[in-house]
Amino acid sequence: MNEPLIMYREGLWYLVILGVLTVAGAVFNLWLGAFVFLLFLFVVFFFRNPQRTIPEDEKAIISPADGVVLDVAEVNESYYLKGPAIKISIFLSIFDVHVNRAPLAGEVEYVHYRPGKFLPAFKSHASEINERNYIGIKNPYLQVLVVQITGFIARRIVSFVKPGDILKKGQLLGMIKFGSCTEIYLPKETVEVLVKKGQRVYGGTTVIGRIK
Repeated sequence: MNEPLIMYREGLWYLVILGVLTVAGAVFNLWLGAFVFLLFLFVVFFFRNPQRTIPEDEKAIISPADGVVLDVAEVNESYYLKGPAIKISIFLSIFDVHVNRAPLAGEVEYVHYRPGKFLPAFKSHASEINERNYIGIKNPYLQVLVVQITGFIARRIVSFVKPGDILKKGQLLGMIKFGSCTEIYLPKETVEVLVKKGQRVYGGTTVIGRIK
């Protein structure tokens, strides 16, 4: 899909509503109008979609999201990779860019939505019981799994892709509204992980792993 230049279109309805409320509020109460206008500016900030320079290296795997790495762990991934994997969990605060990007070029081979709860996204078990959406991508080198996970505030996952879609590296996959977590699972034996817990990463630019 084509990217918007400034902000993601999902935020436009919020802007229309808040714009009307700002004008109406200013008519009746200047302070109320000013408060709603601040909310208007926050929505513009939250739904921003800054342009990113995508690394061209075919073997570089880029971060699917902006945020802070919560954990890097060895796991057994059973949904798509079906084997030993490295899970990288990225926490997105309400101040981070919330669009998700393809970590590598390839074909969408697997999409699976699971309903669930809305625990705070930074909780270690949130990825197991919160609402989430799985996106499996395959290219000639490897398969990766990206998981969009809602949080306490974020209660809607938006996905742009379906099985069979061909993605460019860094292409938009979707977004999660208002604070969330994104996970990426990489095959343990074929990828060298280049990030660590506590590190800040940027979707589309930070190289989080490299194909061996």
